[in-house]
Amino acid sequence: MFKLETKNANLWYGDKQALKEISIGIEPNTVTAFIGPSGCGKSTLLRCFNRMNDLIENTTIKGDFLIDDQQIYKDMDVYELRKRIGMVFQRPNPFPKSIFENVAFGLRILGEKNKTFIKDKVEESLKNAVLWDEVKGNLNKSALSLSGGQQQRLCIARTLAVEPTVMLMDEPASALDPISTAKIEDLIYKLKSGITIVIVTHNMQQAARISNKTAFFYLGELIEYDDTNKIFTNPGKEQTQNYVTGRFG
Repeated sequence: MFKLETKNANLWYGDKQALKEISIGIEPNTVTAFIGPSGCGKSTLLRCFNRMNDLIENTTIKGDFLIDDQQIYKDMDVYELRKRIGMVFQRPNPFPKSIFENVAFGLRILGEKNKTFIKDKVEESLKNAVLWDEVKGNLNKSALSLSGGQQQRLCIARTLAVEPTVMLMDEPASALDPISTAKIEDLIYKLKSGITIVIVTHNMQQAARISNKTAFFYLGELIEYDDTNKIFTNPGKEQTQNYVTGRFG
């Protein structure tokens, strides 16, 4: 059974079709990279999985989007969906609160009142995001005082605190320096044993390093989807070959 799946998925922003008959199955506990030039539909598809496109006016969506065989757009409450499917954005977006309260935020929204449970969950989430040792003495400091890379790991910890089974990442390291990027990549590799990760990236080397599967998109279409090693060494489509070798894009 696929963790996430689309069948004949189509999406329009007004009259412009951004996704065209996309069918793809994402396996559980893997890292899947979405690659392709700007405007090819990869971020649009990513946002469909937790219904972020609901916030964009004049959006029309057709086809099936599923998590664990449940229809995302028909059978599920958005609130419950976003608890199960976390999202990490291109630029870190910590709240103007303390480090502790950033991570505790989702738990409080869900109605958790037990202070000991919250405290333990914050510590566990920060440890899982490989940030605890850097902040454990300063949990009451503003999250905005952290470096960019630390802020991104904090956002990952905030997502982990509510125990999602899927994490969507939209170019999570594109605004970071190489050292911070390496930490995020190490973290992604560590997390995949317990969570399904889908990452949009423009960085071919990053996709090759961290993903199990890679999907190549072009002009709203899924051109090729296969094991990452095959996509980068022996792709089945000429368009894929041209993109991964830098001939266009």
